[in-house]
Amino acid sequence: MKISEAIFSGSSTRISEKPKQKFPEFAFIGRSNVGKSSLINMLTGNRKLAMTSSKPGKTRLVNHFLINREWYLVDLPGYGYAKMSMTAKQKLEQVIRNYLNFSSEMIMLFVLLDSRHDIIKTDMDFLDELGTSDIPFAIIFTKGDKLGPVAREKQIEKNKQIILEHWEELPPIFVSSSETGLGKDEILDYIENVLENLNN
Repeated sequence: MKISEAIFSGSSTRISEKPKQKFPEFAFIGRSNVGKSSLINMLTGNRKLAMTSSKPGKTRLVNHFLINREWYLVDLPGYGYAKMSMTAKQKLEQVIRNYLNFSSEMIMLFVLLDSRHDIIKTDMDFLDELGTSDIPFAIIFTKGDKLGPVAREKQIEKNKQIILEHWEELPPIFVSSSETGLGKDEILDYIENVLENLNN
């Protein structure tokens, strides 16, 4: 799939505020500072589409981008939040849960994990919650250019085993780099295949 057009379609904090025009939604989420905005900009070929920041926790709203006038890329706030008050954290959790549990147009959630590090409890708790709620998801290991190929493969294999301690089988898994474009074709082709199956 080639993305020829990506249009910002609105921000929301609850389902009732989503764009009125309905299309299949592919959402992206990850812990603070995992490189989500950079990945979204890489996938769409637009460096200014999603707001990037060196400060974690910049995304506080659910942002919809209409892609090729046929599906939405949805940028969700991060979990495992940046430094903020307990009240603000709870509000953010409500925004995320409201979308994940009630957006009937969401086809797939991409969970972003840093390819350099072990999966931590916050990540596994979130993945387990998705399983309990029957939310379909795939995993994207980000920052794939930060380790050499051998070290990266070893770390990702370790993380797969951590996931398999909780799950009987692995979800779809991708490796990406917003710097080199690694994983772009694989992720977009996967979305295209899901859309084709949906239409059939």
